[in-house]
Amino acid sequence: MRVSEVMTRDVRVANPSETIRQAARMMAEIDAGVVPVGDNDRLVGMLTDRDIAIRAVADGKGPDTTVGEVMTTDVKYCFEDEEAEQVCRNLGDQQIRRIPVVDRQKRLVGILSLGDLAISGAGGTGATGEALAAISRPGGPHSQTSRDRQ
Repeated sequence: MRVSEVMTRDVRVANPSETIRQAARMMAEIDAGVVPVGDNDRLVGMLTDRDIAIRAVADGKGPDTTVGEVMTTDVKYCFEDEEAEQVCRNLGDQQIRRIPVVDRQKRLVGILSLGDLAISGAGGTGATGEALAAISRPGGPHSQTSRDRQ
């Protein structure tokens, strides 16, 4: 099964010049803990509720801090025409639960979550559980304590 068959297509996007207050309101409206960050039709980052809490609030930054100051810039993504089972394995390897989906022109077309894979069965027999176990290991390159945000 291809990623395009199981991904979520209706994705709200934050802009790097918006404030984290605006982004947090958007997250509340859509009941999500992560939003892609786009600039001029290109994916430039990801912003999570943890980015706001740890990279902004814990560092004493206020609600008018821009998304661009605290977003994760090292964005992992997948292509809409990739096999979902392979992407599921990659989620575990990279220790991430959600990944933006782009077309071959690298324009954002959706987002794929571990939940999407589990519900559809596209992760393959046992692959979704294995990915969750790998994602749940402490630490890793996307640890919030890492200050190396390119």
